[in-house]
Amino acid sequence: MWAQWNPLVTLTLLSMLALCLLGFYDDYSKVTQQRREAGLSEGVKLVGQVFLAVFIAVYLWRLDDTRELITAVMVPFFKDPVLEGPSHTMVWSVAAVVGLFITVSAIVGSSNAVNLTDGLDGLAIGCTLIVSFVFYIFTYIAGNAEIARELYVPHVRGAVELSVICAAMIGAGLGFLWFNCHPAKVFMGDTGSLALGGSLGIMAVLIHQPFVLVIAGGVFVLEALSVMLQRGWFKWTRLRTGEGHRIFLMAPLHHHFQKKGWHENQVVMRFYILGILFAVLALATLKLR
Repeated sequence: MWAQWNPLVTLTLLSMLALCLLGFYDDYSKVTQQRREAGLSEGVKLVGQVFLAVFIAVYLWRLDDTRELITAVMVPFFKDPVLEGPSHTMVWSVAAVVGLFITVSAIVGSSNAVNLTDGLDGLAIGCTLIVSFVFYIFTYIAGNAEIARELYVPHVRGAVELSVICAAMIGAGLGFLWFNCHPAKVFMGDTGSLALGGSLGIMAVLIHQPFVLVIAGGVFVLEALSVMLQRGWFKWTRLRTGEGHRIFLMAPLHHHFQKKGWHENQVVMRFYILGILFAVLALATLKLR
């Protein structure tokens, strides 16, 4: 309601809706069928996320106004793109391939990482609030040509409207956290986690800052890495020795600390602290260039 309609806002909201519907179908199937195997398989959900992410990446690459979001690869602490290809025409280049891969990885990775973090009361939404605040600042700066120039942040016309979406996510998230904190009365499920995570990934791409998302969302990154390492190591050791071994007591990472005897509230609050530290580090990249 408060954002001026533009292609960036439209793309973000429609993508959010698509991921929300994907998650809703999964949640609805689990609730109505009451079977362990009910809902969408991990593979089906991943295919849906990748399809959406590829569509967004190709869409941005095809348009003259947004092609630079794909062909110029920005990394925190550097004033200029570390890799840049032609943005005046749609041609294949190393920068374009790398940019397309980063775009898809940011959207799919963020969506899944938030989903994996949603395992304890208040954990996922609290960390999402922290990252949303970081991107509220980044989207506002990216959309303001003068401030962006002073801070050596790529200016993206219309990006300031994305700050309204971030503010809406913060407001809605605070209201949700009121009822989602331990003991939770409401849960976001895949409906919320896939949509929230995906929206953060999309906005990071739209303002040229996917790597800032990796820093600000450090908690999400750790959660996702713990799952990948756990599964990868288990399969590798089972293949080599015939018996699978685990790195963590349980994955995702928050369950590992529960197994070590931490109370649920301890895990959540300590992950909040980590999230704030990661957020401060992400904001520090504005000056360390």
